[in-house]
Amino acid sequence: MPILELTSRERSDLRSAAHPLRPVVLIGDNGLTDAVLKEIDRALASHGLIKVRAGGNDRDEREAMLAAICDTLSCAPVHHLGKIFILFRPLPGNVAPPTAEGAPVRRKPSEPHTPKKMAAEGKTLAKPRSAPRKAAAEPAKPARGSLNQAGRPARPTNKKTAATPHGIPRRAGSALSLRAGARGGLQRTAATSRRAAKATKK
Repeated sequence: MPILELTSRERSDLRSAAHPLRPVVLIGDNGLTDAVLKEIDRALASHGLIKVRAGGNDRDEREAMLAAICDTLSCAPVHHLGKIFILFRPLPGNVAPPTAEGAPVRRKPSEPHTPKKMAAEGKTLAKPRSAPRKAAAEPAKPARGSLNQAGRPARPTNKKTAATPHGIPRRAGSALSLRAGARGGLQRTAATSRRAAKATKK
C-alpha cells in the first residue's frame, strides 16, 4: 500500500494537534507482530491521529518499524522523536473542505476565541463587552485672577498635585545623596556638640 504524503504545513499542524496525546499502542520486545499491526490499524480507524511507543534501543530498528507500519497500513509518518511515533490516516468523512482561496480558515484578531466543543456544536461565544473608559482626569484649573511668579495670569497645569501620605515633602536628589547628606548632618551636629562641650570645660 502507498505511504500517505503530507506537506510540511500539514505535518506541522498535525504535530501540534498530537502534542497532548498519549501513546495508545505499545510495541514490546516481540517487535512488529500481526496483533500489533491490527491494534495500530484499529486505533487509526477510530482516531485518525495517534502516538505509538516503540521498544528497543536501536534507532535504525525503530526507523525500519516506522517504515513498515506506514507501508502496511498506508498511513503518514508525522514525527519520530525518540521511541515515540506519531501516525496519521485521514478518517472517512472527516476531511475539512478547502476554502475558496485554498488557505486554512483563520480567526481574526477581533473575533472571540470559540472552544472546539462549542464550535463542533455550532455555537459561538458572544463578544465580551469592553468596559467603559474612564474619563481622563482634567488638569487642575487655577483660581480666577491668580498670578504666577512673573506676575502673569497662571495657566492650567497637567501635573498631579498629590500630597505624600505622611505629609513630609520630598527632597530632590538621589537616595545616596540624601543618605550622605543625613550622615554628614549627623556628623556635623556631633562635632558641634563636642566643640561646645570643650568650650564649656575651659
